[in-house]
Amino acid sequence: MMNFELYNPTRIIFGKDKLDSIDKYVPADAVVLITYGGGSAVKSGLIEKVKKVLGNRKVMEFGGIEPNPRYLTLMKAAVMVRKEKINFILAVGGGSVIDGTKFICLASYFKGNPLGILEAGFRPITPAEVEKVIPFAAVLTLPATGSEMNNGGVVTYAHGKFPFKSDMTFPVFSILDPSLSFTLPKIQVANGVVDAFVHTTEQYLTYPVDARLQDRMAEGILQTLVEIGSTNIAEPENYDARANLYWNATMALNGFIGVGVPQDWATHMMGHELTHLFGIDHGQTLAILLPALLEVRRKNKHAKLLQYAERVWGISTGSEDEKISLAIKKTREFFESLGIKTRLTDYGVNPAQIETIVGHLREHGFTQLGESHDHSLETSREILEKAL
Repeated sequence: MMNFELYNPTRIIFGKDKLDSIDKYVPADAVVLITYGGGSAVKSGLIEKVKKVLGNRKVMEFGGIEPNPRYLTLMKAAVMVRKEKINFILAVGGGSVIDGTKFICLASYFKGNPLGILEAGFRPITPAEVEKVIPFAAVLTLPATGSEMNNGGVVTYAHGKFPFKSDMTFPVFSILDPSLSFTLPKIQVANGVVDAFVHTTEQYLTYPVDARLQDRMAEGILQTLVEIGSTNIAEPENYDARANLYWNATMALNGFIGVGVPQDWATHMMGHELTHLFGIDHGQTLAILLPALLEVRRKNKHAKLLQYAERVWGISTGSEDEKISLAIKKTREFFESLGIKTRLTDYGVNPAQIETIVGHLREHGFTQLGESHDHSLETSREILEKAL
């Protein structure tokens, strides 16, 4: 097992009818900004419920955070934070709203140009770079990203999607009430299942380092998602199935399964380019890319792919290569069973556009991806060709 540090201060409040906890954990004298997305939180009455719980606190709203939150939109909120002297933010929504809120918390009092937050990439933003960071909490309405219990986010600016992270942007608390997601469209639920699944494989399907507990935790998440995925689509108000999806999505990216192990975020980095260039949903990009990536990188990932085949999919017969091939096939079939197509051509992307995607990867510096930093632009090109 590799050396590691683990820090996660977020309080999780899980279950039905937990909105009243907001009053307990938001300071009584807080000036609160509620952030949300396209309006469903307003139409459903959730924002009014949240405001009621906040009681006599001074409360303002900032809506319209996009599914892929945009820098210019978020900067409007940052200006509002400074002007109105906001000192607590409550994000009501899914991963995009929470990611956007993390950026607002950093950008509001960032010492330099806030674009520096995005330019930092995988380098954490430090306390020396900000005058102060606004604390925030989340009410999760879409299980997928794990943003409700981690310190990272992704923001869209100009020509791409850019990740950022900081130990100062863990939520103070997050409310996870599975019933708040019952009215989600099926495609959003399916995307969430895929996102949680691929978050897990990015930390698991690398190479062995004898991290036995992390492996078995990851395998448990993957097996559970396979078990409950279709149920979450077919029975949107099945509380137990949705509760398991919520907690699995959170555990997939709260840091616990990623400590002491190598990680490979190539599927996500490539997927961001597909979303930005072609408007394909994030979860759909992952379903397109992961099976193709596993085929191209199967020699590099042989040992863990074999473990994945045997432990997650229960494949016990055939040669090692046959087991791996069947596991990759079953992965693609699982995504498709959720109603998600897994080929680039299904979304109107043709072979001539592959070089454009590769060009964007080059422009953004994604030239040495993978757990061993040996995933080159040529590797990405081969994956994209296999994903057609």
